[in-house]
Amino acid sequence: MENKAKVEKFINCLNQGDVAGFVGMYHPEGSVWTSGQTLISGTANKSQISATAGAIFEAFPDGLIFTIHSMIAEGDKVAVEAESNGMHASGKHYNNHYHFLFEFRDGLLLSLKEYMDTELVTDILCGGQRP
Repeated sequence: MENKAKVEKFINCLNQGDVAGFVGMYHPEGSVWTSGQTLISGTANKSQISATAGAIFEAFPDGLIFTIHSMIAEGDKVAVEAESNGMHASGKHYNNHYHFLFEFRDGLLLSLKEYMDTELVTDILCGGQRP
């Protein structure tokens, strides 16, 4: 499967609430890095991702929908511009804009880097709390 198609599958799994689907796409050495200095910033390995990934669907009981606006692929990397929309459990609408960098190895997701509006993350996802 072409890397862009893998990214589309990953985003579709997120949009459908299929935790096992997107976690299963990670390489055994896979990780996700989230930018900034928020409560959710930093790096998580595959086992940490597996243990915590379902929390996004608790925070967004009606789902969080990601829309891909553009993708560029070269080699094992895919750069993605995307946007999310959803109603947070707090009752606040969450609409963030992202740049994701996906890197694949052996057909699986080795590294996902997530850049977004960290102030919005702090305000809504973290209830205004800072580390």
